[in-house]
Amino acid sequence: MTPTSTPAPGTRAPRPGRLLRHSLVLARRSLAKSARNPGAMVNGVVTPALFLVIFAYLFGGAVAGSTAEYLQYLFPGIVVMGAAVSAMASSGVAITIDMKNGIDDRFRSLPIGRSAPLLGSILADLVRYAIALVLLFLIGHLLGFRVETSAPAALAASALAIGFGFCLSWIAVFLGALLKDESAVLAVGFIAFLPLQLGTSLAAPTRTLPGWLGAWADVNPVTHAMDASRALLTGTPAGGSILGTLVWSAIMLVVFCPLAIRAYSRER
Repeated sequence: MTPTSTPAPGTRAPRPGRLLRHSLVLARRSLAKSARNPGAMVNGVVTPALFLVIFAYLFGGAVAGSTAEYLQYLFPGIVVMGAAVSAMASSGVAITIDMKNGIDDRFRSLPIGRSAPLLGSILADLVRYAIALVLLFLIGHLLGFRVETSAPAALAASALAIGFGFCLSWIAVFLGALLKDESAVLAVGFIAFLPLQLGTSLAAPTRTLPGWLGAWADVNPVTHAMDASRALLTGTPAGGSILGTLVWSAIMLVVFCPLAIRAYSRER
């Protein structure tokens, strides 16, 4: 067999420390690529910011009576939406580009864990989204949003959104490894993520939605994340939203992380 078709020794069950070290090296590679081509980073800021401005000024008066009051409702949901946009647009596409260019063949010949390229790409996404989140908070502040709880609660909301985005990214990576084409990943990802993003409490409380849509929004994991973010940033009742977000995140991670690694590792 050629070196690219046989995993190097130690790649099947690397020690956690080695896997993390290799993943961090590959994350740095991904961030270096972003510095030269910041398209994904810009998309992660511009798309949520556009939704924030459009929704706030089009629907603020009708939904909440004023733009300022509506911003307090809308912005926490936009924070979570930004994580979903970043998950859809970054890791899945990056993986398919590496596969198409043969970079993954080089990774297969190295003594690294088979999940390291995937984990490295997603870790780089976390850094990109953390930067995007800071810029999003700055934009929200300029528009009039104010945190009504505390700095630790705001940090907790940010960490929850980033962690939720991390788990969503594994779905995008699974699609990338399965489809092996960036256009197909974007198309399927858009179709798959649209109901997750818009069938939620983003623009209005779920009790105001039509029956069938409200029923979907109530079980939608993104709704749980948005409600949790809203509770942590503005002090609304959390209910079971924080626990629900953590449970859904764990389910996505447990299901799609192994599926993504298997799809990426299989012989092509």
